Amino acid sequence: MQEPSVTDQDLAFLRRSIELAQDARAHGAHPFGALIVNEHGEVIVTARNNAVRPSGDPTQHAERLACSKAGKLFSEETLAKCTLYTSTEPCAMCAGAIYWTGIGRVVYALSEKGLFEFTGNDAENPTLDLPCRQVFARGQRPVDVAGPLIEEEAGRVHEGFWKKR
Repeated sequence: MQEPSVTDQDLAFLRRSIELAQDARAHGAHPFGALIVNEHGEVIVTARNNAVRPSGDPTQHAERLACSKAGKLFSEETLAKCTLYTSTEPCAMCAGAIYWTGIGRVVYALSEKGLFEFTGNDAENPTLDLPCRQVFARGQRPVDVAGPLIEEEAGRVHEGFWKKR
C-alpha cells in the first residue's frame, strides 16, 4: 500500500493532538491526545487520555474516547470521510475502535516503537507491539494511514514522564 500524502493541514492537526497530549499530562494523565476532523477541515471531536488508575478506566485512551464520542454524534457516511489525528500510533484496542467507528483515515505522530523508547518496561503502559496498519489490514474495509510523522515533536511530551512515575 502506498503512503497517503500528508499536507500542511495534517501537520497542524497533528500538532493540536500533541497539545491535547500535553494537556492530559498537565492534568495528571498519560500524555496522549487525539482529534477527529471532518472532510471540510473542521474539528468535530477532541479527546485526551484518561486511562490512569485507580480513578481512570484503563481503556480510556484518547483515540478510543474520540471514537466513542464521534460514533454517537455522526453517521457512518460522515465518519468514513473523517481523519483521526493522534499524538501516538493507535494501539490495537484503539485501532479496533477506529475501524468499528468507520473512520476512513488515521494520521499519527509518534510510532509505538518510538513511544517504547520513552516508556521502556513501564507497568502503566505495557507495550503491545502490533502496528495499527496490521490491525487495519485484517479488516474488510480500508483505513488509510499516514505516520509516523514529526516524531521528535511528539516525543517531547513524553520526556521525563515515564521515569518519574
